[in-house]
Amino acid sequence: MRTLDDLIKHGVQGRRVLVRSDLNVPLKDGKVTDDGRIRASLPVLTKLLDHGARVIVTAHLGRPKGAPDPQYSLRPVADRLAQLLGRPVEFALDTVGESARLLANELKDGELLLLENVRFNAGETSKDEGERAEFARCLALLTGGEDEGGAYVDDAFGAVHRKHASVYDIATLLPHYCGDLVRDEVRVLEQLVGEPARPYVVVLGGSKVSDKLAVIDNLLPKVDRLLVGGGMCFTFLAAQGHEVGDSLLETDQVENCRRLLAEAGDKIVLPTDIVVSAEFSADAATQTVAADAIPAGQKGLDIGPRSVEAFAAALADAQTVFWNGPMGVFELAPFAAGTKGVAEAVTAAPGLSVVGGGDSAAAVRALGLDVTAFGHISTGGGASLEYLEGKELPGVAVLEQV
Repeated sequence: MRTLDDLIKHGVQGRRVLVRSDLNVPLKDGKVTDDGRIRASLPVLTKLLDHGARVIVTAHLGRPKGAPDPQYSLRPVADRLAQLLGRPVEFALDTVGESARLLANELKDGELLLLENVRFNAGETSKDEGERAEFARCLALLTGGEDEGGAYVDDAFGAVHRKHASVYDIATLLPHYCGDLVRDEVRVLEQLVGEPARPYVVVLGGSKVSDKLAVIDNLLPKVDRLLVGGGMCFTFLAAQGHEVGDSLLETDQVENCRRLLAEAGDKIVLPTDIVVSAEFSADAATQTVAADAIPAGQKGLDIGPRSVEAFAAALADAQTVFWNGPMGVFELAPFAAGTKGVAEAVTAAPGLSVVGGGDSAAAVRALGLDVTAFGHISTGGGASLEYLEGKELPGVAVLEQV
């Protein structure tokens, strides 16, 4: 793949460069509550601006229905981006309409324009290739096209598993380059599926087995240990014949879990104790019980302290670690200790530690953990999982075409 450095080497001053960034951040009352993805986008944007490029950024936020929706506007993101960049950010009121065209044409060297939520245009996510291609053509025109020096940089690893107009189709119309985030993500993930240093330990959490089944199937032959927590552990516990009370349970996945346990031998490590409660709240009364004896009427909402110790022991000599998914409902204080304890154990592992984005990355920041203590924090939860499943990522595949 051609990289951002390749583009800069050829010169970007005076050229309009369309950058696909991942600015899909949580908002509350019109304010960004976790700016991790915005911060991650800064290096590439700053490089281009410092070299005199006229930068046009396109990104999505949430899942609007292909039409403008104020609750998904990128306006608050533009404000936060300007603060973090330390320079003005122009904001288009549309994606490829009059506002976008006017502001793009007025850009000067070293200036940045953020387009409104790309998913406000139905062509972005359309399954109709013609509709997608037409929207991509309109995006490309904002740069003036290849004849006027237009170029495309994909720095949104969190979206590369989507065959969307601003991720896939646009790269077929302009000279295209991978941003530093995409480059670094692919390099790290290649280590996880290639010949990782051993012991290789994978930690999976989150709510559903069904979300991680393909990853488990693909990684199980490669790993030395697979530690399972979060809501998904209860389906494994049920597969062992244990009662799980009112805990999250995917009954249609019990047989798959039974199969995986049989195939894995002693590779799969499950919690031995669980923090339970009858209610789901920040001031819930809790108790810690054995994982094989969860009382009726109680929900398992975190792994217990003995499980944290066991997981930490399994991670103590790991030379490669991949962690995706919280161990419990970390957003609520009574159920945050398991995720925090396991996260700290991941950072203590002597080898490469990779956090698989999504809720795991959010937990690292929400729990006040040192982000620099991890070897790599992915910006794309879904994309990293699909890569580890062995799937082709359309946004990466198209970048490899020169």
